Amino acid sequence: MKKHLAWLCLLLFLGLEGCKTAQKPRAGFRDFGPMGLRREMRAVWIATVDNIDWPSRKNLSPEDQREEFIRILDTHKRTGINAVFVQVRAAADAFYAKSEEPWSEWLTGKQGRAPEPFYDPMEFMIEECHRRGMEFHAWLNLNRVSHRVSKSISNENIGRQHPEWVFEYDGYKLFNFGLPEVREYITGITTNIVKNYDVDGIHFDDYFYPYTVTGQTLKDEEAFRQYGGRFRSKDDWRRDNIDKLIKQISDAIIAEKPYVKFGVSPFGVWRNRKDDPTGSATEGGQTSYDNLYADTKKWMKAGWIDYIVPQIYFSTKHDKVPFKILTSWWLKHTYGRHLYIGQGAYKVGVQEKDRAWTNASEFSNQMRFIRLNPEITGSVFFSSKSLINNKLGHADSLRTNFYKEPAFPPTMPWKDRVAPQTPSNLQISDTRNGVELRWNASEPARDGDKAHYYAVYRYSDSEKPRLLAACYEGQTRALDRTALRNRRYTYAITALDRLHNESEAVLASIMVRSTVRVSKK
Repeated sequence: MKKHLAWLCLLLFLGLEGCKTAQKPRAGFRDFGPMGLRREMRAVWIATVDNIDWPSRKNLSPEDQREEFIRILDTHKRTGINAVFVQVRAAADAFYAKSEEPWSEWLTGKQGRAPEPFYDPMEFMIEECHRRGMEFHAWLNLNRVSHRVSKSISNENIGRQHPEWVFEYDGYKLFNFGLPEVREYITGITTNIVKNYDVDGIHFDDYFYPYTVTGQTLKDEEAFRQYGGRFRSKDDWRRDNIDKLIKQISDAIIAEKPYVKFGVSPFGVWRNRKDDPTGSATEGGQTSYDNLYADTKKWMKAGWIDYIVPQIYFSTKHDKVPFKILTSWWLKHTYGRHLYIGQGAYKVGVQEKDRAWTNASEFSNQMRFIRLNPEITGSVFFSSKSLINNKLGHADSLRTNFYKEPAFPPTMPWKDRVAPQTPSNLQISDTRNGVELRWNASEPARDGDKAHYYAVYRYSDSEKPRLLAACYEGQTRALDRTALRNRRYTYAITALDRLHNESEAVLASIMVRSTVRVSKK
């Protein structure tokens, strides 16, 4: 295991060899860390429903599933992605073993059928993500009991065990959020993941109450008669149901593991200004507040969620919901929490009414606008397959430009602001294989947290500090094979905790005499 970890840190050095010099932090520019490294969430959604992203089809062998997922991670790592949001619950099912809900048909071909030979996909995915220094956010769909493209429904499916919890709408079976027992059930499912898996975050998509479909009616009259007496309208009651669910889950996560992040990705338009003077200057046909009964702005202001990812899948030239106008509205409603922009990578190069997506510069224009606003602390791209397909070179623009410099995710001081203790006893050796570095692990911080990983920086008279490597899983050794002979370097090692708070650095310098630089190929 130790040998594996040493090679891991070496590979990270080689992978970051071409990174630009990190910029010095600017006062008030909070997305830069102590050593000048950019702090930014760079994430991608990996959708499992209907085999959108992973696995590529039903009935893949567990070995093929694992190989596919590793290829996905490695591709995104090269692009600069530092987190993945993986859909582990698509329709009251599970892509993980420790669940009372049945195995997903999109994993094994039949709902309720376990992988054969057996393995726990989420355990495997988390381990592979953390090995690469990527956060793993468990993405759950909340409202679906069964999808209209579902081919099999297990007897273990909660809709069959409790048909009174469910109503049908537009070909879907959906949970009735007006029932307290439904909210308790979903809270329990979510908390179970936090308790049993080493996730970095819990993530919900935009599906609360369903998008409005002409001619369809939500069949929750009986629940409204029973529980909605104090509300002026059914709409207010439905919003209150979702408020209660979000608050309940937020409290449960904090009680179980306070460091686990909690975020939501709503439809991009909260409300249009024509319906609410505090809404955005947009003309969205549906809104999160009025149609999905999700008052996401309220959740941010109340501090129930740690981050929000509005799905702004509109171009900068969109006639009703322009990207920059809607993004600017969200900038005014962060309330001290993180704002990541959900970007529609799947729209790039697609011929549709919004023709701006056929312009190769559209994606880069959105990224440049985001970078002009440091209050935006990251992006999440939908979806994995679209980013990998790289239409019009949009993923290349990340790899060679916007994400060329590495980044750690931003800190969340409302959850934890205590930095780890500084590593100690940094020893440097000049060898024919490279500059070897060894250091002693940090002592626990005053809040008891240990270092989650270490960052290795290097600078000299001719170069500013830059990140060479991040060493995970307790690794306290590294090898720099990029140092030039006859040059003096100073190395700095910092410790970072689970929420990416960074310690002061331990420093040591060396004049390199033996090292021969590895040629780039």
